[in-house]
Amino acid sequence: MPTKAGNRNGSRNQKTDTARAKAAAAPDPGRPEPVAARNARANRNMYFMAIAMAVRLRANCRGNRVGAIIVQDHRIVSTGYNGTPANMVNCLDDGCYRCANRDKAYQSGEAYDLCICVHAEQNALLAAARFGIAVEGSTVYTTMRPCFGCAKELLQANVLSIYYLHEWIPSPHEDPVKTEKQRAQYDKLMTRFPGGVHHLRMDDPDYEWAVSKKGPTVVSTDVHGTQDV
Repeated sequence: MPTKAGNRNGSRNQKTDTARAKAAAAPDPGRPEPVAARNARANRNMYFMAIAMAVRLRANCRGNRVGAIIVQDHRIVSTGYNGTPANMVNCLDDGCYRCANRDKAYQSGEAYDLCICVHAEQNALLAAARFGIAVEGSTVYTTMRPCFGCAKELLQANVLSIYYLHEWIPSPHEDPVKTEKQRAQYDKLMTRFPGGVHHLRMDDPDYEWAVSKKGPTVVSTDVHGTQDV
């Protein structure tokens, strides 16, 4: 049978453990909370965009590096980043002839039909389809405003709304009237999403890298789409 002294010691130890737990959970005054952490709690859209930015780190393309996620009922159901198809040589390792000859044989924004790279939004949609995940009524967060191709595919998949971080600016063509008409058609396409297309403004410390359009300094040994060991 426990004594009164034993009960007092046990109670004292329990209080000490509770105090230690509270102290460990309390923020360190010498280590300020990251702004991104505050934003993630205050704004769910910024939280999801921050995850899309993390997905972008896997992008492997000589063009813009882009990351995208698909969210259904506040849960991420699919992710995607741009690069060559699975089990093919990475774009940064000259796996895509069109991208490797950007500004030589092909101008930026041209000959997409000859590009084997899959865009981030496309990869997210295809991954969802591959595993039988419904995306109707979902929200897409992407680090760059979807291009013509991705926009029409997202619309056809009945995506509800889009949040993007940076603008996608099509390369100008020789005929300014043609460019104007194309832009008008693109803008019309954007109005068809029931939940709207929203420009989300937040800090992006890796922006210069994401739009650098430069090849790697060291050739990658990773094959796009394979699992890292």
